[in-house]
Amino acid sequence: MSNRSGPAGETCAAEYLKKSGFQIVERNYRSRFGEIDIIAENGQYIVFAEVKTRQMSSIAEPEAFVTPAKQKRIAKTALLYLQKHPTRLQPRFDVIGIVMGESGTSVLSLHHLKDAFCFPSYY
Repeated sequence: MSNRSGPAGETCAAEYLKKSGFQIVERNYRSRFGEIDIIAENGQYIVFAEVKTRQMSSIAEPEAFVTPAKQKRIAKTALLYLQKHPTRLQPRFDVIGIVMGESGTSVLSLHHLKDAFCFPSYY
């Protein structure tokens, strides 16, 4: 995957969320625990979206690369975000998988997994 594929995939995912009625609140939000690619709101949910971008020749779907360890880092980062930015919106963790062409510039598919994982029970 070229270095342009990740940011291109995140931009594609942000545009998709906007078209789906979400307002993008943050991109690439970082904490000491990790990073959340996109934070978006739609009046009902605050969505913490992990975007995975892979080329067509990848061995698995992009969403398969969101491991339990990655989910834990995202959840911890989301908790920190919510402590600093209280909201009445329902939090939700989504994964958006983007498949790019071999050039790394054309989007072949986008798969949006809503509510892909939950806060671990020990939080």
